[in-house]
Amino acid sequence: MHLDDFDFDLPQERIATRPARPRSSARLLVAQGDAIHDAHVFDLPGWLRPGDRLVLNDTKVIPARLSGSRRREGAQGVSEARISVTLLEPQADGTWSALVKPLKKVTEGEVITFSDDLSATLEAKAEGQGRLRFNLTGDDFDAALAEAGAMPLPPYIEALRPADEQDREDYQTVWAKNKGAVAAPTASLHFDEPLLEALKARGVGFTHVTLHVGAGTFLPVKVDDITTHKMHAEWGEVSETGAAEIAATKSAGGRVIPVGTTALRLIETAARDSGAIRPWEGETDIFIYPGFDFRVADALMTNFHLPKSTLMMLVSALMGRDRILRIYEHAVAREYRFFSYGDASLLIP
Repeated sequence: MHLDDFDFDLPQERIATRPARPRSSARLLVAQGDAIHDAHVFDLPGWLRPGDRLVLNDTKVIPARLSGSRRREGAQGVSEARISVTLLEPQADGTWSALVKPLKKVTEGEVITFSDDLSATLEAKAEGQGRLRFNLTGDDFDAALAEAGAMPLPPYIEALRPADEQDREDYQTVWAKNKGAVAAPTASLHFDEPLLEALKARGVGFTHVTLHVGAGTFLPVKVDDITTHKMHAEWGEVSETGAAEIAATKSAGGRVIPVGTTALRLIETAARDSGAIRPWEGETDIFIYPGFDFRVADALMTNFHLPKSTLMMLVSALMGRDRILRIYEHAVAREYRFFSYGDASLLIP
């Protein structure tokens, strides 16, 4: 399988820079068997059956994008450089790994100031990233980050506009709970309270799992033979309760439908060893591409993905490559909105 096998033409005007309002008014493409239907997210209860179970990622996006300055005193006086930081993940020693741009403008031991309250010392550089130690920890750090940081919008949105205050609400799910993601589980952004109530009334169950989505989700595939691509690792957890709920649904004949590729990757990781869903915690770098044996997911609700991306490979594994390309051709022709703030699809093999 080659990278070009997962390419398609996407006009730039199809890239959404703001979400639909209300959330559940976004469009929903339903692909079931060979049929394609045009609907809206608020129609979702009509496409699901009593006894089905939606698996929801309850990770919470942190305002991981920081803008600061580095001051340096030298023979020519004080020089200052503007520095952009995107937090990636906390380390066991209390530091954060981060993308620091331009990294060459900061030397180890120098301080980057983000606000009156928040600053960080660059402790190390490695593999194009920086290791930062902040001046605050715990709740004090969380409060200062909330004040100084911005939501880490995907590169294809930030290329069109900067993040603003509205994104603090828009780029967070209504059930976000466990802090740690630097990208949103975007299929979940379509859900609001009226839709959740309608799904409950339909007899649809919900299971919450946690996968902290990392910035690596946006990394391009750089190899032609996709089977040699190495995925970034992300931390996740399926609790005992969650695993039991999913297992009970499958035993009773209901369908398990992850909302988003992150939830799908996590529950399939939790079933790799035994072939059935089990409680699981750790880092997963599972790479799903055509030929993958799905052991838990019966369908998937997801947004529309980038050409040549690992997520295009994932949906191709679920539906078949030729089928998914026809689905995407339909979506482009019918002017669906693409990517993180775009419309949704319900993919039922």
